[in-house]
Amino acid sequence: MTSFLTHRARVHDARLPLRRRHSALRTCITLFAPYGFRATYHHLTLSAAIPRRLEADPDALVRAVEELYEARVLWLARAEEYAAQRRAEKRAGRRAVVNPRPWWLRSWWEGPNRAWYEDPFRHPSLRLSEYVRRQNAILDGADLPGCPACGDERPLESSSTGHGWVELCRGCAWVLAPCPCGQRHRFVPETPFNWKGIWQRAHISDDGMPNPHCSAG
Repeated sequence: MTSFLTHRARVHDARLPLRRRHSALRTCITLFAPYGFRATYHHLTLSAAIPRRLEADPDALVRAVEELYEARVLWLARAEEYAAQRRAEKRAGRRAVVNPRPWWLRSWWEGPNRAWYEDPFRHPSLRLSEYVRRQNAILDGADLPGCPACGDERPLESSSTGHGWVELCRGCAWVLAPCPCGQRHRFVPETPFNWKGIWQRAHISDDGMPNPHCSAG
């Protein structure tokens, strides 16, 4: 598989057809997606204002990949520190991984960010680099206010599991209090979404602004 940096360069290459540059952005997201692939793509369409017609603003693809790249640099630095720490711990005979696991190694099924995979509209509104900085700070022991993911400090949102309740961040649906049964439950989107529509940016107008006729996004 070619590298993130190779595909980043293709996104920047104005000699390539826009569809191919867009495809290169997609590959970059498959290689690094802090909010999960679909939610990260949805986030970038909004933050970089990628219009429905790519011809209306080709530079939007560059803005998107650069936001992704900025966050990836921060993650790589922290991941390399963690890898060096684990090698030292193993040499000292401590092979067990301390819980909680680092945010980038967390299983989406068991993680508190499961909603982002089942409802791509419910991701944090933070710039990706800010999310990574926040997660790195928490990993290093910082006690940050509000939701661990997005910092939202509003009252929590209660969601029924059928036999109990989970408490979610009102801003990004991060699970702050799991169901008392101890099991993970499927997150049911409030607004049904169509992945093809998200991919084709039906929620964005040709000027890069949110489409007022789209029910979500």
